[in-house]
Amino acid sequence: MKAESMPVDWDKARALAYEAGRAAAAPAERVPLSVADGRTLAEPLVALSELPAFPTSSIDGWAVRGPEPWRPIGRVLAGDTPAPLTAPGTCVEIATGAMVPVGAEAVVRVEESARDAEGRVTGRPRPEPEWRMPGDEAREGEQLLPAGTPIDPAVLGMAATCGYDTIPVRPLPRAALLVFGDELLTSGPPGEGRVRDSLSPLVPAWLRRSGAAVDPSAVQGPVQDTLEAHVDAIRAGLAVADLVCTTGGTMHGPVDHLHPALTRLGAEYVVNTVAVRPGFPMLLARVPGPDGRPRFLAGLPGNPQSAVIALVSLVAPLLAGLQGRELPALPQVEVTAPVPGRGSFTHLSLAALDARGRAVPVSHVGSSMLRGLANAHGFVVIRPDTKAAAGDLVPFLPLPLYPGERP
Repeated sequence: MKAESMPVDWDKARALAYEAGRAAAAPAERVPLSVADGRTLAEPLVALSELPAFPTSSIDGWAVRGPEPWRPIGRVLAGDTPAPLTAPGTCVEIATGAMVPVGAEAVVRVEESARDAEGRVTGRPRPEPEWRMPGDEAREGEQLLPAGTPIDPAVLGMAATCGYDTIPVRPLPRAALLVFGDELLTSGPPGEGRVRDSLSPLVPAWLRRSGAAVDPSAVQGPVQDTLEAHVDAIRAGLAVADLVCTTGGTMHGPVDHLHPALTRLGAEYVVNTVAVRPGFPMLLARVPGPDGRPRFLAGLPGNPQSAVIALVSLVAPLLAGLQGRELPALPQVEVTAPVPGRGSFTHLSLAALDARGRAVPVSHVGSSMLRGLANAHGFVVIRPDTKAAAGDLVPFLPLPLYPGERP
């Protein structure tokens, strides 16, 4: 198992994690629309017919032929197939969404019409047609959404409009979490040399927001601080998950068994340490799978903020690749206060977004702290050998969100 001799540049590490995921993406599967929310399109979504498929009234009113007044000869409701309108001076009452009869020359709004003493309809059509023509929204065979599109309720509605009952999607990557550290408490307040495990509730929630499926039973720990216990726990996790995240043990201390465990499992490093502060002793490894597809292990540092930085730096790009999604570009934001650099390392500095979308640095940002993280929306990215002054535009790495969530 070959390890990197130097920490990998942060941007390169993100790209390596993403490409590793893309190369290992599982084959597509077809699922009903009812269970496709949150998945990813594995193929382009194309129109199966023209949309709309027939001339469709946009209003409640009268479909008319010839000059006014018009003699009503029927009614067309949504779902009807009307007879042609052939005689001048005739009309049919029509509902919104109903098919416009062949031969109709205009549709008059009901609120802009009147009936004379003989029941005939008068009114003036508006200059623009009051119906949608076939193909107004899409032509048959036209690509509506590309492969890699995250599926949300709007996409589901679009697919249903087109006539899809099932759609091709990427399988949800399955993730597991192993928490290392004999010093951790699983309940109650910290004290007497022991600290509360904060990563068991934190990591799975952000894995789900990044597109992974995490069964509660796949969260295990604290794992005993022995090499054999680590190897056994990792094997068990890899048996049920595409990705196993571990917390702690990424260095080479007396109870840091992760690297020897990976060697025993025949793993190959994708990334081993990243030139980023906080959180540089993160790693991503590829482990052979029994079906020929690789599995992955992401080693997150034990300090909470460092673990989250590893999640957004390596795990989120990996999951994007496994789902066939694009690696999101980082938006540029204005910082409201100076942000220092960290020498030759990239600095990820916690910040909140104000009402104008500017990044405001938060306090309590030590790598072992969660208070700053709880008040932040993401990280300002300060490139190596640079710093930011108030008013500068810099890249911003958002914390993972569910579709529709807003920072």
